[in-house]
This record gives sequence, structure tokens and C-alpha cells, in this order.
Amino acid sequence: MSTTTLDADIAAAPQQAEPDAEREVVPAPAPAATIAAPAKRPRAPSRERTFGTKVAGQPAFVLHSYPYKETSLIIDLFTRDFGRVALIAKGAKRPHSQLRGVLQTFQPLSSSWVGKSELRTLTDAEWVGGMLPLEKTALLCGFYLNELLVKLLARDDAHPRLFDHYVATLNQLAHNEPAPIVLRKFERALLKETGVAADLTRCIETRRAVQADVVYVVDPERGPRPERAADPWPRVAGKTLLDMESEDYQDAATQAQSKQLMRFLLAHHLGGAPLNTRQILIDLMQL
Repeated sequence: MSTTTLDADIAAAPQQAEPDAEREVVPAPAPAATIAAPAKRPRAPSRERTFGTKVAGQPAFVLHSYPYKETSLIIDLFTRDFGRVALIAKGAKRPHSQLRGVLQTFQPLSSSWVGKSELRTLTDAEWVGGMLPLEKTALLCGFYLNELLVKLLARDDAHPRLFDHYVATLNQLAHNEPAPIVLRKFERALLKETGVAADLTRCIETRRAVQADVVYVVDPERGPRPERAADPWPRVAGKTLLDMESEDYQDAATQAQSKQLMRFLLAHHLGGAPLNTRQILIDLMQL
């Protein structure tokens, strides 16, 4: 299945040449994503992996790629220590390029690049292995995960815990664990890691704990409150909210209500932008 619909964002990338991989690189400050006030600074990559504008041996997955000029590709990588980065893979479309068979989605890579602009140059990528391929419905679910990451993650914003959750989710899908449950857990983790997930365990009106036998709606920006007759938002039982917070999706009602709630919350945070793979999954499996 093609992923060309995933990345309207990268498609607008500037058409400019990047520094050659062999050019001498002057050490520079760490990437902007790792620079912050000391109290809030994310975990910095080790010295062994970084030097100035060079990055080497970074764990990564290809989220999306598309042709660039005649022989190259622009790829969107999800990396553990640098988040989502855009790279030019020079000559990757050539028949004998060592990158040609490596830059595949859902396969763990060790990646290296050079450059300090938003669009950097890939210098090396090696397949790490150790993961089963995704097939059939699991493959569609994988493309859905990638589309969410492309549309909801800012570039150069590190999310190492989300990266680990992504790896675990791919493994769960590859081992045929129930897709609806796997996807709900990842969607919730994504909203939490990007800082837009409300606390589902506390009512925003009473400031008391959510009650399992009360029906609520969830304000996307604030959290749950008791339903009102005129509410256009999805209604969910308090038990569903508590189950979601504890990642317990065994109850059929929790599965059904969490699906509607997450669809509503994602649509809000995407600003109404459609999810192409989501619609395919809805049509096929009502996920």
C-alpha cells in the first residue's frame, strides 16, 4: 500500500541541496529539540552518537518517503532521540544503491545523517532486524500509526517513550493481538506524549473522581464532565473513562465507547484534517 497520502507536510520542503556527507563539519550546538531550560531538558543523546551537526547510529523507523528529483528520496524518520526528522536520501532510487532495499516502513533501522537545516542529508542506514513483518490488516494499522505520527508530531521534538511504545505496538500487531485494543492504547499514549490528553479520571466541574455509573462527555481541552441534554459530543460511561486510563479494554462497552471517543478527540486535535488510513480501517473493520 502506498504512503504518498501521508505527508503533505514534507511535500512542501524546500528544494535545496544539503551539505555533502564528506564535507568537513564544524561542531555546533546540539539540535534545537534538545535545548531547553535545565529543569525541562529531555534526555540528551550520548556523545558517542552525536558530534556537532552529525548524528550516527540513531534508532529509527521510516514513516513515509517520496521521490526527490530523479534519483533521490525525501524520507520522514521517527527517531528515538530526535523525534521526527526529514532527510534527503541521495541516490536511493538508483538500482544499485545500498539504501534502495533498506528504507522500508516498519523495519528497525540504525540511521546516520549530517546537516543543521530542517532538511538534512542521510549518510547511512542499516537494517537492524528482530521484528516480524506486518501483514494484511496489521499492515493497514501500521500505516494508520505512521499517519498519526506524521500529522501530530512536530519535527525535531524528541519523544523516546512514544518511540518505545511505537515499537511495542508494531510487535503487538505483528503477533496478531486485537487491533482495536492495540490502536486505542497507542492513540491514548500519543495524545499523552504530545501534551494534549486530558485526565480522564477527574470531573472538571466537581474536581472529584469520575464515577463509574455516571455518563460523561469529554471536553477535548479540559476533560470529562457530566453529560447535558444539548451536548453534541460522544457520551461515555465513567467506567469507560476509568478503563481507558488503566488500559483495560476487556469490556465490550469500553471498546465501543472508547473507539467513538478517540475518533472525536483525534479529529479535534488534527483540526479536522482527514485520516486517510483511518477511513480505510473503518470501512474494512469498524475499528
